[in-house]
Amino acid sequence: MESPAQRRLNAIQSHLLPSAVYAAEDESLIGRNVTSSSSSPPFFVDQQYSVVLPEKLQTGKWNVYRSARSPMKLLSRFDDHPEIGTLHENFVHAVETYRDYKYLGTRIRVDGTVGEYKWMTFGEAATAREAIGSGLRYYGLEQGACVGLYFINRPEWMVVDHACSAYSYISVPLYDTLGPDAVKFVVNHSGIKAIFCVPETLNTLLSFISSIPSVRLIVVVGGADEHLPSLPSTPDVKFVSYLKLLGQGRRNLQPFFPPKPDDVATICYTSGTTGTPKGVVLTHRNLIANASAFCRKVKFYPSDVYISYLPLAHIYERSNQVICCNNGVGVGFYQGDNLKLMDDLAALRPTIFCSVPRLYNRIYAGITNAVSTSGALKERLFRAAYNSKRQAIMNGRNASPIWDKLVFNKIKEKLGGRVRILGSGASPLSPDVMDFLRVSIGHIHSNWQQWCFGCMLIEGYGMTETSCIITLMDVGDVLAGHVGSPHAACEVKLVDVPEMNYTSEDEPYPRGEICVRGPIVFQGYYKDEVQTREVFDDDGWFHTGDIGLWLPGGRLKIIDRKKNIFKLAQGEYIAPEKIENVYAKCKFVSQCFVYGDSFNSSLVAVVAVEPDVLRDWAASEGIQYEDLGQLCNDPRARNAVLAEMDDVGREAQLRGFEFAKAVTLVPEQFTLENGLLTPTFKIKRSQAKEYFAKAIANMYAELSTSEPALSKL
Repeated sequence: MESPAQRRLNAIQSHLLPSAVYAAEDESLIGRNVTSSSSSPPFFVDQQYSVVLPEKLQTGKWNVYRSARSPMKLLSRFDDHPEIGTLHENFVHAVETYRDYKYLGTRIRVDGTVGEYKWMTFGEAATAREAIGSGLRYYGLEQGACVGLYFINRPEWMVVDHACSAYSYISVPLYDTLGPDAVKFVVNHSGIKAIFCVPETLNTLLSFISSIPSVRLIVVVGGADEHLPSLPSTPDVKFVSYLKLLGQGRRNLQPFFPPKPDDVATICYTSGTTGTPKGVVLTHRNLIANASAFCRKVKFYPSDVYISYLPLAHIYERSNQVICCNNGVGVGFYQGDNLKLMDDLAALRPTIFCSVPRLYNRIYAGITNAVSTSGALKERLFRAAYNSKRQAIMNGRNASPIWDKLVFNKIKEKLGGRVRILGSGASPLSPDVMDFLRVSIGHIHSNWQQWCFGCMLIEGYGMTETSCIITLMDVGDVLAGHVGSPHAACEVKLVDVPEMNYTSEDEPYPRGEICVRGPIVFQGYYKDEVQTREVFDDDGWFHTGDIGLWLPGGRLKIIDRKKNIFKLAQGEYIAPEKIENVYAKCKFVSQCFVYGDSFNSSLVAVVAVEPDVLRDWAASEGIQYEDLGQLCNDPRARNAVLAEMDDVGREAQLRGFEFAKAVTLVPEQFTLENGLLTPTFKIKRSQAKEYFAKAIANMYAELSTSEPALSKL
């Protein structure tokens, strides 16, 4: 029997992955190392989580980082199933292995009411996908045709996607929140032949049906045929319900047309924060490589349950679905309303929950605000529990179970009570928030070699252009403030950005633009050679536009954004997203848009307020108001929020020119519907600038009259 000390020692040693462990990897799992000359033996330096190789042996510069789990070769297939090379083969594997297991679950009944989760098995999903694919063949869709999916997450989305893979169609997700112009652009740009929609998005399509001449078939999903609106009749476009297509396909089953690994699986149009959507071309090989590398880092089980609420049109959720399918994980879909997500969590009780920092920030702010207003005794109890448990986590020992019983179990129940994996992506998660979630939702597991926490919080970094994940935190890594090491299907290097004073020679940590190469990297932007050439260099490196630094052990930290920086009048460069992430921890702030330009010497901010927090503050100050809008316009409220933001900024050690000098409070949230957010909840900066143009002008006008006062700060 191993002693606790020996177990801890073994856990520590397991982080120091010896290079020899993976030297004998199966050649069928990998792509050839293109970093070093093929005629020369590869060399690397082990840095625990990553290994470092020279990009070119003759230069002597050691700057290419790879996963310590696969230092010599890049992974492109699953370790335990190297025969899987396409999404179709991935689903066939799942059906053969988990045929009678629960796969796709929903609470929405045919009549639109909400009940308990009802499940479709893998076998039932396989039968439906064959019928849908056969139905598309019945209507004349040829191999390689583009199929649009124009509705939010629900089981039919996945069935159609599996049908596309089985019959070699190319799926093209259409964000349900995109305006008509963007949808029209994507449909025409990709030449979509068939579109699956719901009655609500059908109305949008009908508004410009004559402007999308490539479309030959529109399939309306949702409800029974008799509940659907009357489908129009046109000689150019056929309209059919999903249920009718399903029946036609069953009566006319067609053989599969399986794709090859290098065939295009999907074209994902990035919504972007500016400009026209770009079509990211991803192959089956891209998506399988990414999922296989993730599964090498994190273990999943067919007993797991995942809640799907992040947009399926985004690569983050698509990647999660590939992983769930491969491992037999049940996928429960939310009702379609983010405001009812907590109710869905309580009903589903998922074991895996993936989200974005925006939601985690709201959880953090809500709990900390509740603690601070709960009374001195309860606040002291919470602080004692938090500090004790955090110290145990950082020192690798078991925390007292009394803290969970007294304090933290109530927090865990808000996510259903049995979450074992929390995932975060899309933008950086604050170290404070990460530590808080680890303490309040996680617990130390006695078997360190199997799991470090009953609930793991894992942050990753990736892009649509890299099939999702580039780097991922390792299980058991308790250091916050980074996005982990490269996973086994890619290699990463930092390239100098001299205009921002970032270089790979910086001390103590190398810094620069993050560049990626490997089987996860996309093929290019659809019908756009110019922008494709802009992001690839002559050696095949994809330039992400993000700025990172290497922490000890070979872990990556995102510190800046090359594309979103701007210069103030005095010449200082500003990274607004970094500042917005700082201000997000202010109790008054629900969302924040920081603005500046080269004509002004200071920053201003527009804050969408936390209504309850601002109302509680007003009550404590005895301030009378008619509605939230009037309160937001009260100078006393603006001053209070700006003062709190200043405190948060000082704590985060913002530099003087990084502080917002004026603030406008708005009661309306930044949303997809009002055009201020992308589907991944990033601020659309150009749209926000236009939307708040009057408020920005007013803030700068006020600041111009108070410059003497500002100069004293």
